[in-house]
Amino acid sequence: MSQNENNSFTYSQVTNDVVRMLEKPTYKWWALFLPTLGFVGIGMVCFFYQVYTGLGVAGYRHPVFWGVYITNFVFWVGIAHSGTLISAILYLFRARFRMSIYRVSEAMTVFAVLTAGLFPIIHLGRAWNFYWLFPYPNQRELWINFKSPLVWDVFAVSTYLTVSSVFFFVGMIPDIAAVRDKVTAVPRKIIYTILSLGWKGSHWEWLHYSRAYLYFAALATPLVLSVHSVVSWDFAMANVPGWHSTIFAPYFVAGAIFSGLAMVITLTIPLRKIFRLENYITMDNYDGMAKLILFTGGIVTYSYATEILLSWYTGSPFEWGQTYYRMTGPYAPLFWTMIFCNVVAPIPLWFKKYRSNIKVLFIISLLINIGMWFERFNIITMSLSHEFEPGAWGIYKISWVEAGITAGSFAWFFMFFLIFIKTLPAVSIAEIKEILPVPKKGGNK
Repeated sequence: MSQNENNSFTYSQVTNDVVRMLEKPTYKWWALFLPTLGFVGIGMVCFFYQVYTGLGVAGYRHPVFWGVYITNFVFWVGIAHSGTLISAILYLFRARFRMSIYRVSEAMTVFAVLTAGLFPIIHLGRAWNFYWLFPYPNQRELWINFKSPLVWDVFAVSTYLTVSSVFFFVGMIPDIAAVRDKVTAVPRKIIYTILSLGWKGSHWEWLHYSRAYLYFAALATPLVLSVHSVVSWDFAMANVPGWHSTIFAPYFVAGAIFSGLAMVITLTIPLRKIFRLENYITMDNYDGMAKLILFTGGIVTYSYATEILLSWYTGSPFEWGQTYYRMTGPYAPLFWTMIFCNVVAPIPLWFKKYRSNIKVLFIISLLINIGMWFERFNIITMSLSHEFEPGAWGIYKISWVEAGITAGSFAWFFMFFLIFIKTLPAVSIAEIKEILPVPKKGGNK
């Protein structure tokens, strides 16, 4: 929200506009929600079919036994990172363009982590044994293998989910209280009263709330670096051409923020249009996000170039062979699609007129999401299909079961998001009021 636009708003108008989003769902909402629910059902049918039949229905073949499921896991963990960036890091830097969009990004973080957490379980095959990944005392006197990447992922996902969920909920308490005071339906009023934890808006409450939110932001910030670094070590710790690299940690973190910011734009543009939030989610917000996309996209581009250069410079036939295979082999169309979406497509964002064009921003954000999914697929699948021994090389093909579960995961994420925008305030009431002019005595509030 720009400064000029602030002057035309009152405190009560901000509250009313945000609460209006929580009214009874319209047919447009149901037109989005019901197909989403259908795809979730398709994903569940594919998953139960895989459990009943066995993991052989997936596309896993020697030598590729990490495929689409691990690709989806890395993709969704990456999507989750923008929420922490926008809500925590930009809060610490007092970046004002985050205020209208950080609630959506925080919700996206929680839902993306919930989606990512499904895939290590799906990838196990015997999903009912997933609890073996948790370190707990048991009568069998068995302990987890801390050398296993799956165990690292469990710690990364559980830690990130816990901190991001608490951070998400704490930030909403004043807004839930504002909704509580507006709604009249008894069941909803009871629910919002419980969730608001007795918030009355006193000076004492605001003092402790501000301090707690600052501490949570400081605690959540290192997670942006640590969690996805742990995910990158799933690959970098292995002696596989294309994986064994020290650049993977910063490479994965930058890519995660890059893809997450694109997803925020993808989600907020329809939200802005449907709920008429043009005065709250403004072009200033998108301009700030587009600049961050340029910054992180530059790091991703630099990482691509460094990866290719080092594979040639090392003189290792295996590393250079892997790079050449990616560019010219059977997966080459996927590799060049990745390059186009992640390197070429964001170039128009260097110009102000394109950063101010909603249609261009939406198309570029979609292309970045597609490109970042292909990036994870290329890293995982190509490296495994073209290792050291030519006799062990093979081609991985996605099965219909994997495709169904992947489509179901996207629907699972959007299902949670659609429920969220109709049950909880998707725009921060409290933080927008902070940048409004103080109302005059006796005037509108």
